[in-house]
Amino acid sequence: AQAVPTALLPADAGDGAVPSALLKQDEQLELLERLDFVVRNIVELRKEVEELRNSLQDLAVEIVGEVRTHLEETQRVTRRRRFPFPRERSDSTGSSSIYFTASSGNANTDDGESEGGYTTANAESDYDRESEREGEDEVSCDTVRTVRRDSLDLVPEDESPLLLDSTLEDGLGQLLEQADRLHSGDERDRREGFQLLLNNKLAYAGQREFLWRLARAHCDMWELTEDADERRSYAAEGKEELELALQKWDQSAECHQWFAILCGQVSEHESIPKRIQAGYVFKEHIDKAIALKPQDPQLYYLLGRWCYQVAHLGWLEKRTVSALFEAPPTATVQDALQNFLRVEELSPGFSKAGRVYIAKCYKDLGNASAAVLWMNLASELPGNTKEDAESEKELEEMRSVWEE
Repeated sequence: AQAVPTALLPADAGDGAVPSALLKQDEQLELLERLDFVVRNIVELRKEVEELRNSLQDLAVEIVGEVRTHLEETQRVTRRRRFPFPRERSDSTGSSSIYFTASSGNANTDDGESEGGYTTANAESDYDRESEREGEDEVSCDTVRTVRRDSLDLVPEDESPLLLDSTLEDGLGQLLEQADRLHSGDERDRREGFQLLLNNKLAYAGQREFLWRLARAHCDMWELTEDADERRSYAAEGKEELELALQKWDQSAECHQWFAILCGQVSEHESIPKRIQAGYVFKEHIDKAIALKPQDPQLYYLLGRWCYQVAHLGWLEKRTVSALFEAPPTATVQDALQNFLRVEELSPGFSKAGRVYIAKCYKDLGNASAAVLWMNLASELPGNTKEDAESEKELEEMRSVWEE
């Protein structure tokens, strides 16, 4: 009787009346599901309105930023043209070296810097010649602008990515190496890596290796940010980058991997149907990534996580899946265990979280001795990530339950 809403009591019932089961249990569940559906739709509508408002604000900020960049570039060109003393210049403008800023991730303010966040060794000397002969002023400026435009233009959608010249290619290699190093660092390093890639996006947005690292940096920022709206924004922007990349590079395991992860991050605060739909997309792209890169332990770890979550879907989630999809996703704890063990086979001690999941799988399967063994093995590994720290808490909870 306590499960029946008060609104279902007869109108003439007194305060002390006991509610009677006017609805059968199936009808009560159906009513609760409908109410839950209405509430979720209202919440979803409110979120969409908020996202629309945020997107309009972001658009305004982007327009202001483009105008400011144009004005700053105009002022830099004017300042260079007025430089009174000619300087010695090299014979070849094609051998300019590229040095990427690494200290703070922000672009230098030196006169030799371009919009992409890099410095050319001969940038000033190209403009020094203009102070020698006024008659060649416009020709020189046009030449410099043409060279800059050729090196920074984004790749047209209907064309293949342009090949970089040797100088830009060397600079890209240095940038990617630095981005990988920062990604493996602490919170400050990862924030710096994200800013570094943003500073160079204009120069290398048409390069596959750059794009998936930029998407990975968006994932890093999603993990480092606590605000829900900011997290959603980082994940959505990274997902957009890779949606375009996958149209050109469908054979890139890294693009599929980080697209799958970003889909999961975007759906974190979505309704149950959207989360389930994102789960289908996640599985599809992880499978493609494994087919392209079958020796990557990270991919099997992600697939193991997916299998474990599907195997532990709640009652309401299972009902939603059955109602919305003809072929619901299926996975068992045994499937998850096989993937986590594959991770250990490819890279022993790959992660603390992975070993904790193995212990959880054995515990769910009723193999207590194996669960204790993997709990001990997990304790031997340091916690390097936020996920590892969360796994350490789960490990402590499992130990406390076991001791009881």
